[in-house]
Order: sequence, then structure tokens, then C-alpha cells
Amino acid sequence: MEAIITVVGFLGAGKTTLLKYLIENFSNNGWKPFVILNDYENANMDAQQFSKHIKRNNIKPLSGSCICCSGIVELRNTVNRIPERENGITLIEANGTSDACSLMEFLGVGINDRFLPPIQISVVDVKNWQNRREHNELEANQIQVSSLLVLTHLEKVNENRKALVINKLKSVNPIAKIVTMNRLDVLLLPELLSSKNTVKKFDHQKTHWSSCSIDLPVLPNQKCIYNICQALPKSILRVKGCTKIGNEKDYTFFERKPDGEVFIRPFNGVPITDSKLLTIGPGSTPSLLQKTLKTILLID
Repeated sequence: MEAIITVVGFLGAGKTTLLKYLIENFSNNGWKPFVILNDYENANMDAQQFSKHIKRNNIKPLSGSCICCSGIVELRNTVNRIPERENGITLIEANGTSDACSLMEFLGVGINDRFLPPIQISVVDVKNWQNRREHNELEANQIQVSSLLVLTHLEKVNENRKALVINKLKSVNPIAKIVTMNRLDVLLLPELLSSKNTVKKFDHQKTHWSSCSIDLPVLPNQKCIYNICQALPKSILRVKGCTKIGNEKDYTFFERKPDGEVFIRPFNGVPITDSKLLTIGPGSTPSLLQKTLKTILLID
């Protein structure tokens, strides 16, 4: 039977990094992963970044819906259509605002018998855990029914902070195993059992934030990226984009995480939807993005 592993966690916690780690390690050990990516806006952009690690026909992006509610039927149908293969394993990355408890409850119904009951891994950003202000409830919800908690962003925290976060995690989910990524043995994951932890109900409609995207022109320099990310309000929790810089032939990917950090890296190939700027969070509107972009380009 084929295991289904869902990866959840708050925006910017490190889900995509963990997913790449899982794909590489499962593949190197003879497993054949199938990956489903969910995002409010343009999941294709993230899917393309995995093409070095897995064949494109083994990746399915799901955009524009939340797989914990409105998108659950599409998710189930996608899972049930996955081709049977020897040593197959299905990996699902949920968007960063998913109600992880509802996702597990709904996903466990209507799946073909060839699949094992789904298990959940939650990625925990130790640096920013429960520093999300009005979003702390969502972040705590995302670990309640996880069988495994993977700690990330440890490089900028001391041992006292790490111990404090671990104690808080155990108070919310005393059953889950807790590991750091460098101690994660992927071969043990298919043997994990679904969590039986008691769930505290959460109104997941609170997380149905707006999202949007606009086309991006060629930007004159990398400074424009930082200026765009800095100019967009903090209520917007995630900023992502992909475009060309100056006379460069290759595309550049960038993102602003909820804590304000900006990361820039090369993009793998040519984006299917061409150059885009996209945002997730309260206040995301095309008019705001257009106004911000126009202002930054006039400055530069």
C-alpha cells in the first residue's frame, strides 16, 4: 500500500525546503514520489523549482483553492488518479494558511484502498513560533494532528529558545515526535501512524485571506526587489515573484517571508505563466501591487 504524507506549516516555515529533502532522499533510496503542491496563487511557479529533483509528470500543482475545504474534492480526485507504481509514495504540500486538522479529517475519506491512511508532518519555524500575533491560533492549529514535527530556522536561536518552543509544542501535541531536519530519517516516515491527538476546533474561515498576482516587467536591478518587498504592507504575509533582472538571460525568483526577510535566488527554467508578482494576506489587491510597482520603478 502507498503512504500519503502531507506537509503543513505556517507561511515561510520551510515546507518547500523539507519537501525537496524528502523527494531527494526517497528517490535516492529507491522510492518513486508523486508530489502535489497547493497554493492560493500560481502553484506552477513552485512546481517548476522541483524539476531538477523529480520528473514534471510526477508533480501536480493545485492553485486558487484551499485544499482543507473548497479544494478537498480536487485533492482527493488528484490522489486517486495517481498511477500505481512499485515503491510509490505521495507527498502533499499544503498552502501556509491551511487548517491542518480539517485537511486530515477530509482527506481521510474517499481515498482509494491502495493508499494507507494519510499522515501529517508539520514544519515549525523555531525562530518565529507563536510570534504571529493574531495568527498564533492558526499556527498552533497546524501541529495538532501531526505525527511528526520538524524544527527549522534554528541557526538564529539559542538553546533556551529551542527548549521553550519544544515545551510549547509538547503542550499542544504531546504525541508527536519532534526532530530537526538533519536528524530526519525518511525511511521511517511511511511507518508513522496517523495522529490520535485531541483536536481543538478552529474557524478556518479566518485563514481565507485574499491573494492576487500581476505581471512583472524586467526590473533594472536587484534593489528594486528589496524596494518592492519593503513597500508592501506587513499585513501581506507572503510576497513571491519571478522575473528577469537587467540584461540577464535567466530568470530570478524572490520571496518575502512573514518576518520580513527577503530571499533572492535563480529560477529554474522559464516560468510557465511568465514573470509575476504575487501576494498572500489581508490587503492583497492588484491595484495595490500595480501602484507599488509603479512607484518603485519611478524611483529607480
